[in-house]
Amino acid sequence: MADFHLTSREYHPENTIIEVGGAAVGDGGLALIAGPCSIESEDQIVRIAKAVKAAGATMLRGGAFKPRTSPYTFQGLEAEGLEYLIKAGREAGLPTVSEITDETQLDLFGDIDIIQVGAKNMQNFGLLHALGKVPQPILLKRGFGCTYEEVLSSAEHIMAAGNERVILCERGIRTFETYTRFTFDVSSIPSLKTLTHLPVIADPSHPAGRYELIEPLSLAAVAAGADGLIIEVHDRPDEALCDAEQALKPDKFESIVEKALKVKAAV
Repeated sequence: MADFHLTSREYHPENTIIEVGGAAVGDGGLALIAGPCSIESEDQIVRIAKAVKAAGATMLRGGAFKPRTSPYTFQGLEAEGLEYLIKAGREAGLPTVSEITDETQLDLFGDIDIIQVGAKNMQNFGLLHALGKVPQPILLKRGFGCTYEEVLSSAEHIMAAGNERVILCERGIRTFETYTRFTFDVSSIPSLKTLTHLPVIADPSHPAGRYELIEPLSLAAVAAGADGLIIEVHDRPDEALCDAEQALKPDKFESIVEKALKVKAAV
């Protein structure tokens, strides 16, 4: 682990705790980040923010810049969407999480509490270096074809540039299996927590690809030691502009929260 001085547990034995807006990740509790894949309107994100807060969420997620595979699918509301997310977070009393896709967007993210780097940008080193100079924590998702060492290397880029507040996220990898959208690598959670002091959370929505698989993947992640979950929630999934199949309704999210907290207490 000679190349991982900043991320390595060998050099930093104690767990890193990241606090933001009254919430914490890595403190022994369970961070619960929830919200829609995409911010579609002001009314939509405010509605969902209040619903997930009531269901037990500790942070609000919402996509404004969407790095979609097809150029013909919904690309997000961009700057307008961030404004709606910030308003929704304030009204619900939740810190906000949103994905950045390019370093030119940094000025727009000044009031976002946690900046997310998606799987497709995990090795966008110019972006990682730029995020090393911002005050907010960075939520770094594992690339769907990347090893644990590569995840830690990307985190090291951010930390070496000056920002030591990094949260790692397992969101599934690409394998030969096609039944699920991705293959959820639950072994990454205890493995990464052995290798690094940084908090490790899980995204069960993307590997599931279908709402009925999200609960068991969530509970498996918590049982494996995840410090939190980030879950896609939409109160009207039939109207969602993207990823409708993996969007949970707020009542189902609330059920997962109740079970996940019991699993966390048990392990």
